[in-house]
Amino acid sequence: MADTFNNELTFALRVVEEAGQVALRHFCNGVAAEMKSDNTPVTIADKEVEELIRQAIAKQYAGDEVLGEEESSRNPAPPSAGKGRRWIVDPIDGTYNFARGVPIFSIMLALEVDGDVKLGVIHNPALAGETFWAEKGRGAFKNGSPLKVSSTDNLEESQFNFGAPKRILARGLWNGFTKLIANTYRQRGFGDYLSFAYVFEGKAELALEVGLKPWDLAAVKVIAEEAGGKYYDLTGGQSIYTGDCLLTNGKLDDLPLKVLLET
Repeated sequence: MADTFNNELTFALRVVEEAGQVALRHFCNGVAAEMKSDNTPVTIADKEVEELIRQAIAKQYAGDEVLGEEESSRNPAPPSAGKGRRWIVDPIDGTYNFARGVPIFSIMLALEVDGDVKLGVIHNPALAGETFWAEKGRGAFKNGSPLKVSSTDNLEESQFNFGAPKRILARGLWNGFTKLIANTYRQRGFGDYLSFAYVFEGKAELALEVGLKPWDLAAVKVIAEEAGGKYYDLTGGQSIYTGDCLLTNGKLDDLPLKVLLET
């Protein structure tokens, strides 16, 4: 299958695997986290992984911009006039887990072209090297096998995944959040990439995360859509720059979003 990849996806898969080895070495040896000014954790692994990816992009695609968690603005905006090529990097998604020895973390890399995410890769070197990827218009895959969301079309039969309830509360969504809990069959607080991945794989029907950055969401968006899912920001649009995301299997229409936003 590899010979059917475009050059950018081949590059992205290779570089996240290389970066994964760096991350895994730190994970296995143990690493301390410190707090950044925005009260999010960072480790030496985050910095080394991002630097490795930035250097690889500079060598292979010297004219492309890079938006990364550790070396970019804390309030990133869409590309100016929606033009140009930009790689979006989350060196360690799930740094808190990573620093505490919990193997639910990943390296995320996406390519945004003229304001649209064209490809994305999510790689977790600690869980048998599982890797999710997608190219726009060419489907989504996990370790080479096609991904497809579930066919469940009833909210009452759905599994609802979510991230930190404290952030959901702070976002003013508690009323709608508890209604989604009450109106779904099963609920799990996996958080980080795993909440989303279970929707890609058809193991859950919706996943909510708030208070995020575009590097947390870019790869998620294209993989979800190519697996047949639906990506919403909480304005009803599909931006990765609003900080919030409700992912569904696309079979529930916009009902979960309506329930979430009820006051």
